[in-house]
Amino acid sequence: MTGRRALFIDGANLDRTARNLGFEIDYKRLLLEFEKSGTLVRSYFYLAIRESAAGGVQRLTDWLEVNRFTVRTRLIKSHEGEGRRSRRSIGIDLAIDALEIAPRVDEVFLFSGDGDFRALVEAVQRLGVRVTVVSSVQMAPAMVSEELRRQADEFLELATLRNSIER
Repeated sequence: MTGRRALFIDGANLDRTARNLGFEIDYKRLLLEFEKSGTLVRSYFYLAIRESAAGGVQRLTDWLEVNRFTVRTRLIKSHEGEGRRSRRSIGIDLAIDALEIAPRVDEVFLFSGDGDFRALVEAVQRLGVRVTVVSSVQMAPAMVSEELRRQADEFLELATLRNSIER
């Protein structure tokens, strides 16, 4: 399919999936790969980071911003209460961005296997946008939830992109 497209990259999830497959992502090559068959309207990159690691990812996020990515970062905050700790997720930011851009694109590529995005995929589809989930089922357990994979219009195995996007 050719047309207007947007990329939504759950940075930690994509990095973990690629590493489990034995490679690292070259984000410049990733952009070039997805520009081959459509107009790339926007590329989003999301990352939740610990305060102690904020400086370590600054170089990556700066490079991504210079190279046409819209970068959204959130500090992970732990809260004590009733013996439980919770963290701030970037999922809500990704969902808002996807719903806002949906009227201007034909296809969304979601680089995540997180099943929490199933409802988002369904909502974007109701707006008439095709959704391709990019993750992996080539390891046990699979890096993509079965519910998310089934909800997507298409599932793209990350390993098939290796030669095109590997660093």
